[in-house]
Amino acid sequence: MREGDLRLRLASHLGEAYSVMWSDTVVLERLGHRTVSEALAGGTPCKEIWRAAWEALELPLAER
Repeated sequence: MREGDLRLRLASHLGEAYSVMWSDTVVLERLGHRTVSEALAGGTPCKEIWRAAWEALELPLAER
């Protein structure tokens, strides 16, 4: 998964503007208590970030 795909998935569930804010402010335990943006900057694979976001947002299994 690429960063663009990750951003599109987040936007499809949260809306474009809110997904940016969510990525910058919501700290996810599964990402080592970092935000999506911090994890991306730190080189965490997008697939791992998506799984953390998927879990935090309590999305259906089909969305994983």
